[in-house]
Amino acid sequence: MNEHYPFVNTPLPYAYDAMEPFIDEKTMHLHHDKHLQKYIDNLNNILKDYKGLQKLSLEELIVNAPCYPSQIQHAILQNAGGVYNHQFYFANLVNSGDIKPVGGLANQIDNTFGSYFEFRDKFTQSALSVIGSGYAWLVADRKKRLHILTTPNQNTPLSQNLNSIVCIDVWEHAYYLKYYNVRADYINAWFSVINWKRANINYMQL
Repeated sequence: MNEHYPFVNTPLPYAYDAMEPFIDEKTMHLHHDKHLQKYIDNLNNILKDYKGLQKLSLEELIVNAPCYPSQIQHAILQNAGGVYNHQFYFANLVNSGDIKPVGGLANQIDNTFGSYFEFRDKFTQSALSVIGSGYAWLVADRKKRLHILTTPNQNTPLSQNLNSIVCIDVWEHAYYLKYYNVRADYINAWFSVINWKRANINYMQL
């Protein structure tokens, strides 16, 4: 996606059915083409009257949100967050059969959580704990220490000075067509399509 206003919805880096059978094709169509597009449209509509903000990148828009006029603070935070969160979620999916962490990230997960399986259990419980809509994240702080974090609605780790490593979208639109209201089944399937090679890059470049 382009870095500044006007933002555009770039194509997915894979086919809509690439995550089958774990995430279905129709959900990927609706999630990317409708839900993400709506956040992009909303964000562009807000920014069209604020030329000073049009120069900021997506991440800058989010971290600087407390400095904006009160009438647009929440709208920018949620819509810019919606763009960031969705783009990050889609970019960190792959259906490769590699279902465990790799590289330095794998070592740090073992050091922090005890093992990949212990991490998976803790992450699953966090994702299940989100009330209503939101995300669960694996993040790193400025000292590269790992943490599991949940955010409501379209809030992001950026607002907490944390770096995103992987995330799962647990809004119902991310899974309802295939998994109905059984979020646990969706979370279990999502672990099969995490792009751990990209996640390792996300971590190692910090």
